Amino acid sequence: MADIDLDKDFGYSGIERIPTIDDQKERQDALIKLEIEKKKLEREVLRLQDVVLQLNRENQRLKNELKQFRTPPQLVGTIVDLLHNGRALVKNGTGQTFLVSLSTELSTKTLQEGDQVSMDRNNLTIIDVLPSSKDPIISAAEIIEKPTVTYEDIGGLEEQIVEIKEAVELPLISPHLFEEVGIRPPKGILLIGPPGTGKTLLAKAVANTTEASFIRLVGSELVQKFIGEGGRLVRELFQLAKEKRPAIIFIDEIDAIGARRLSMDTTGDREVQRTLMQLLAEMDGFDPLNNISIIAATNRLDIIDEALLRPGRFDRIIEIDLPDRKGIEAILDIHTRTMSIGKGVDIPKLAKDIEGATGADIAAICMEAGMFAIRDDRTKVKMKDFKKAIDKYLKKEKMCEDDRMFH
Repeated sequence: MADIDLDKDFGYSGIERIPTIDDQKERQDALIKLEIEKKKLEREVLRLQDVVLQLNRENQRLKNELKQFRTPPQLVGTIVDLLHNGRALVKNGTGQTFLVSLSTELSTKTLQEGDQVSMDRNNLTIIDVLPSSKDPIISAAEIIEKPTVTYEDIGGLEEQIVEIKEAVELPLISPHLFEEVGIRPPKGILLIGPPGTGKTLLAKAVANTTEASFIRLVGSELVQKFIGEGGRLVRELFQLAKEKRPAIIFIDEIDAIGARRLSMDTTGDREVQRTLMQLLAEMDGFDPLNNISIIAATNRLDIIDEALLRPGRFDRIIEIDLPDRKGIEAILDIHTRTMSIGKGVDIPKLAKDIEGATGADIAAICMEAGMFAIRDDRTKVKMKDFKKAIDKYLKKEKMCEDDRMFH
């Protein structure tokens, strides 16, 4: 038998081959390269996923645009009255009124008079309710669902509080009293008095008691540059009050639009007069027993147009004068009840020293007294702090008087 050579015939030497250091290094390098390639592929996958998402968004956007292009145009109208059996009276932009039906997806419970709606151009069926189109000036008016000011926060105005309760609070809370007696309540209340005497506080307090929405607007905001804009704002203001009722409309500085009309005027004056006439028309057109009251304030009664003051508009004029000594004490008590007051503070003496001050002046004096205490690193406000605050107030008043005399 011939001899068998293992190395030659089977490639086996009888000894297992041991990997060298170079082989191990090559394996490690290969693994590192594979790991790098894997991370590159993962990043590429993520990038492709982002691309797919962007393409999906673009595809959806194009589909929406295509849908809009295919949607026929719709007419816009305003609901005048809601009827039974799913019908409504709607006025379009040209002033025509139509009796139309509601879409089956809408309900009369979701609609209100004055809402803007879109209608099918073929059969005028109401399809959808449009967002409010009120001017930003009206939309941004100070609307307080329930003001936090109460009658306890007002001092020295006991008679005025009784008058405004009778004219505003009773019609909103107990309208049946006026119906039983057979009279109508005042439509509008005009508060007159110097600045800072509490006219706005009084209006907020009555809104708090009646739990009515408080809509505050300054008269100058109704003065607009373009013809017809002021009147439109007045209409939207009363429309907002109807939506928020029970509501109290408070127009501060009404003399800005309610000044007496003169024969000699400019284009701007005529536009202000148009705004005034729209206000007169709106006041004539609402019922004071319909949960809406209007209060206005001014410190220039002498220039107010007589048309605003006639019965049926601002029926009741409430004068708010500077507080007397007793009123000043009451206001001081209100503003100091939350302050940390020292034992030596004499409220009656302070009231004597600041005769002729308004409620706003008294609030400023109390604030200044507290600032003087903080400046001295104290938590108690002393009599000397109030003395310094009063001296500062009197100095300011003297400067104002000198300025008036100079001019």
